[in-house]
Amino acid sequence: MNNNQLKIAIIGGKVATDEDLQLAYESGKQIAGHGHILICGGRTGIMEAAAKGACEAGGLTIGILPGIDDSDVNPYIKISLPTGVGLARNSIIACAADGAIAISGHYGTLSEIAFCKQYQTPVCSLNSWQIKGVATVSSPQEALKYIEEKIQK
Repeated sequence: MNNNQLKIAIIGGKVATDEDLQLAYESGKQIAGHGHILICGGRTGIMEAAAKGACEAGGLTIGILPGIDDSDVNPYIKISLPTGVGLARNSIIACAADGAIAISGHYGTLSEIAFCKQYQTPVCSLNSWQIKGVATVSSPQEALKYIEEKIQK
């Protein structure tokens, strides 16, 4: 990892609209296109779409899995890390990332946003939860710019 390479998490749910899956895919492409590493939950939905975008752009993808093996990892994850801690893996994702982009999602995504706030990991919302203290962005490009600027400060 070089000094300019960031670990950026895409957080979002297993179930998502086509629009949100496209946002995740484009976000993954942006992350890899800027030379950063994508971290996600490693499974389906938003996580798979983001990993696919990053993978197709030549990026490194890391999946932090809830189970004790990687039997449910999506095909775009290059490094899978089974944790055996179930939903507590959301804390690991938030702590391991330099910044995070929340896309869509339900309560699991909400917990990841909360962990990001606890760990002071910059997080923004792209068509996700509207929470005081979490920046709302309108595009994958704006999301990545927000994260990069927050980390540079």
